[in-house]
Amino acid sequence: AGPYDTTANGDDTRLMLKGHDPVAYFTTIMPVPGDPAFRTDFDGVTYRFANEENRFLFMKNPFKYVPMFGGFCANSIVYAIPLGGEPDNWKIIDGRLYLFAGIAARRYFVMNEEANLRLARRYWREEVEGGIALVQRYRRQVLRVPHFKSDKDLDAEWQARDVARK
Repeated sequence: AGPYDTTANGDDTRLMLKGHDPVAYFTTIMPVPGDPAFRTDFDGVTYRFANEENRFLFMKNPFKYVPMFGGFCANSIVYAIPLGGEPDNWKIIDGRLYLFAGIAARRYFVMNEEANLRLARRYWREEVEGGIALVQRYRRQVLRVPHFKSDKDLDAEWQARDVARK
């Protein structure tokens, strides 16, 4: 169960992926805007699809296609802070869709993907899932997790790794 990173658009007040088709990430390997004519609700939120075939695939097995961590940025969930994920910044890991707030967030997450997956799964399960995203966000922006790193720290780590690779 949520929380979910949703937007409102037209008749859809709790729209996932800013209207992008969750199945397209797996079939076309790219984000594709969904069509309001092809939509379905799952777990209290609305998903749009590019076509009826994708809608059918989703309805057959929604857990295969729903984004992890309610569509919030996977790198932010590493720090138990639910911040919005962007449909254009994503990665499929072990057959599941993960979103990121931006290119830098994705880069920082994959620097230590295995450890970050463990941390994100733990904080999602223990603190974020089933809660109120805004309350959790404020809580963890004040009471930081022990392994917290600022964007400046993460960027310095990325730069050091980049220099070492060259």
